[in-house]
Amino acid sequence: MESIYDTISRIAGPDEGARRQAQRRWDSIAKPLGSLGLLETAVTRIAALKGSADVHLKGRRLLVFCADNGVVARGVSQCGSEVTAHVAAALAEGRSTVSPMARQAGCGVIPVDVGMLDFPGHPGVLNRRVRNGTGDISGGPAMTRAECLCAMEVGAELAETAAREGVDVLLLGEMGIGNTTSSGAVCAALLDLTPEVVTGRGAGLSDAGMARKRTAIESALYRNAPDGSDPVDVLQKVGGLDLAAMCGAFLGAAAARLSVIIDGYICAVAALCAVRLCPDSVHAMLASHVSAEPAAQRVLRELGLEAPITAGMRLGEGSGAVALLPLLDLALSVYGSGQTFDRLGIDAYTPQN
Repeated sequence: MESIYDTISRIAGPDEGARRQAQRRWDSIAKPLGSLGLLETAVTRIAALKGSADVHLKGRRLLVFCADNGVVARGVSQCGSEVTAHVAAALAEGRSTVSPMARQAGCGVIPVDVGMLDFPGHPGVLNRRVRNGTGDISGGPAMTRAECLCAMEVGAELAETAAREGVDVLLLGEMGIGNTTSSGAVCAALLDLTPEVVTGRGAGLSDAGMARKRTAIESALYRNAPDGSDPVDVLQKVGGLDLAAMCGAFLGAAAARLSVIIDGYICAVAALCAVRLCPDSVHAMLASHVSAEPAAQRVLRELGLEAPITAGMRLGEGSGAVALLPLLDLALSVYGSGQTFDRLGIDAYTPQN
């Protein structure tokens, strides 16, 4: 398996010529300039990454990275770690919440075990275990640096495999009880924010649970002292295996020039780690929705991305990323329609000051 640093070395910037060609195609279509907003931007970003104005998204794959977090022992979630395994099995069987959404959007779903607690395996769950869950970040590091790099390399390899297998757009998601706590700690370390700013209710915490969660994040940052200038150090000390694997997948997708859709807050935090490691990796990324988590918009701003969907979603499993696919399909139906100003005999719109 290639080292993550070798993967990073292969990441290049976008093709601005292809971006301009895509924009000219949009501007030739008989509608007000820029009137499909962020959907036009998404298509031109895909074109720039691929190096061609001919954009299609036929091959679609959602990777859901599943792992458990030792910090659950601190009462930061309303359910136990055993739920992670149940949902992973449901994903493999097509019974989880995102499954009918993915079927409707024509997207395959692959759950990946990178470190579920005591998980015996299940048909359809890809085994890429790095360790048996993480440590409790409120009392020590989540994992070793070597384990963190291994999880990142797992994600990168799966992204590049998807590209080799003809996937046109990769979607990333996660499943791991307690991972809004680890994501909050990573976000706080990278952006120098307080636990109060990054702590949300996750899957639905009480006020008492929120207080425990803030305390756990505060303890994690104090005890581990993650170096905010080193994303690997942050992930290793206060992150999770799912976060590390998603970070690697973003980097692998960028190296393969494969567009990748960010799900919600947890996924966006992983994306931020990738961009801190390699700024050019952001050109492969598309934001899907603004999560209900309190720091979600802050992370997207730091990435320089805008999300087309604002629906108060906080499900995970890649559900927000899947929700973007029908919007992209609608945009591409217009982009490829050929209904230009010339064809319809209409005077073209021009930019106005």
